[in-house]
Amino acid sequence: MTTGVFDLSGKVTLVTGGSSGIGLGFARGIAKHGGTVVIWARSLEKMARAKKDLESVGAAKVTTQAVDVSSHAAIVAGYEQLLADHGRIDCVFANSGRASKSRSVLTLDEAEWHDLLATSLHGAFFTLQEGARHMVKRAERGEPGGSLVFCGSLSMLQGVAGISNYAAAKGGMGAVIRGMAAELGKFGIRANTIAPGFIRTEMMAGMPDDHPLLKHFASKTPIPRAGSPDDFEGIAAYLCSNASSFHTGDTIVIDGGSLINPPYVF
Repeated sequence: MTTGVFDLSGKVTLVTGGSSGIGLGFARGIAKHGGTVVIWARSLEKMARAKKDLESVGAAKVTTQAVDVSSHAAIVAGYEQLLADHGRIDCVFANSGRASKSRSVLTLDEAEWHDLLATSLHGAFFTLQEGARHMVKRAERGEPGGSLVFCGSLSMLQGVAGISNYAAAKGGMGAVIRGMAAELGKFGIRANTIAPGFIRTEMMAGMPDDHPLLKHFASKTPIPRAGSPDDFEGIAAYLCSNASSFHTGDTIVIDGGSLINPPYVF
């Protein structure tokens, strides 16, 4: 049993896309502080590995569900199973998404535009909306509180050429989060966005430390390295814990300082 300011014992957290990368970093932060974790993803193999990992670092309980968040019906069914398994939901991380296949606004086609938004915008919205509905019902029964978290990116705050659909999803959900924070605060529910910088995930596992891409980002970042999923464990525990009960409507940048480092600084 964990104790302390970030104690999550008794709390149930859903992390979409939580079987790898930043999502698994979020989930590990919950697990290490004694919380129960529900993972939604598509790969059964990855979820099985993530479950063992989370149990090994202290999760009270871990369940996994194959849920495609681009389907509203799948999200609703996923919550029905989650509540049947755990009886409550305290924190939701809408982390599922994908990179843009576009490289220019001039060639971004209709299919790519809509396909990305189906998961990264619509899926994120309906995941958080459904979680909020259950949190409100709990508040009306006399137990207010809850935390809604969206995983954004620096494209919400900077102009990034070529990936307009990706930036639209992230920026749009940033606005949604602020609206949710304003509307749901009366129920003790807070809503925040986490905006990661350049993060070295499993897709770059075989990349040597002196790879030009890693060296480039390190040279532009005051803390001179790429981020890792481990860097998101602490912020996840904080946002799910009662320590963040007065923190809402924010975009929390986790980027080693790259956002505040202008290009003309040498």
